[in-house]
Amino acid sequence: MINPKNYLDMASSNRGDEPTPNTNRSFVLSPSLKFSYEERPTPALRTTRDVRVRIIATGLCGSDIHYWQHGRIGDYVVEGPIVLGHESAGIVEACGPDVRHLSIGDRVALEPGIGCNTCEVCRSGRYNLCESMRFAATPPYDGTLSTYYILPEECCFKLPPQISLLEGSLVEPLSIAVHCCGLAGNLQGRSVAVFGAGPVGLLCCAVAQAFGASKVVVADIVESRLQFAKDFGVDETYFMNAQSPASNARSLLVRCGYAAGVDVVVDATGAEPCIQCGVAALRRGGTFVQAGLGSPKITFPIGQICDKEATLKGSFRYGPGDYKLAIQLLESDRVRVGDLITHEFAFSQAEEAFHNVTRRIGIKSVIYGPGVDRTLVHQKKFEDY
Repeated sequence: MINPKNYLDMASSNRGDEPTPNTNRSFVLSPSLKFSYEERPTPALRTTRDVRVRIIATGLCGSDIHYWQHGRIGDYVVEGPIVLGHESAGIVEACGPDVRHLSIGDRVALEPGIGCNTCEVCRSGRYNLCESMRFAATPPYDGTLSTYYILPEECCFKLPPQISLLEGSLVEPLSIAVHCCGLAGNLQGRSVAVFGAGPVGLLCCAVAQAFGASKVVVADIVESRLQFAKDFGVDETYFMNAQSPASNARSLLVRCGYAAGVDVVVDATGAEPCIQCGVAALRRGGTFVQAGLGSPKITFPIGQICDKEATLKGSFRYGPGDYKLAIQLLESDRVRVGDLITHEFAFSQAEEAFHNVTRRIGIKSVIYGPGVDRTLVHQKKFEDY
């Protein structure tokens, strides 16, 4: 068995990036949208069911970039200093006295939202819709780009030995894909079109394939991402050109060999042309799942939804069972996320990672926690040290 103390000591082997002892080194965005590093107090457990997690790896999400560039997403506005980041994995460093299923040294993926557990939607099992949700990196709540993060036990999921902490940081976006595909219903033998070959779109493709889809096509406007999708194992790709949405839809269906339309469309872009093309490509009686967030107001072909008597569903984050299923998909090797991680950055390079994402370089950028050594991030099965 691994010695938990030695296990945690490994996280401080990168001396050039090591936080000051007994502090919570954090990467902070100011209301003026400038980044800086701060040495904050180590956070205390808030309840007896809380655990403190040493953050090892954090993936960058489009929402992180949006807050940095625009200072808001809808009604959520950066009005004070905030720590971004919410796609994280780490090592349990401290446990409250009522924690039953986790121990110091456990490797965990973090589900970074805490519902109230008392409102109607929480009690009905749809806690992702809780109006009082305290979600990481959503103003005013700090995120995970820091040394430590506090969550209740039920929001920390143990990683199997064959899943690295680097891969564990992608359990969060994988859970989004699991939720999207779950909303689409039974995918066995059905055709699926996904718009957007970014991380969430590609993960939706992989989950749809794991759920038994007969064919999955992904559409995008970036050729390099479509080439990556081919290498990632997506069945078909389609380059969205300057044609009308209806013309793009016809070309996409010809490429896929589905003249009557596809059974399921998942839009992971939020872009109006993609949404319009997706509705046009949908077969009669099909299902359209909206996952991507773009402009809050677009021209939407609602008449086509009615004419096709299609099912239109919105998708928001993830709910009960999604994290567990995402980890099972990784454990069984039915979905692989490691190939999506094309760039890795030390904590001292965090701002460079943000710029890397805005330039659309690669697919997924991951930032190590403060003082974290690359060996620990990539390590899977641990032995004694």
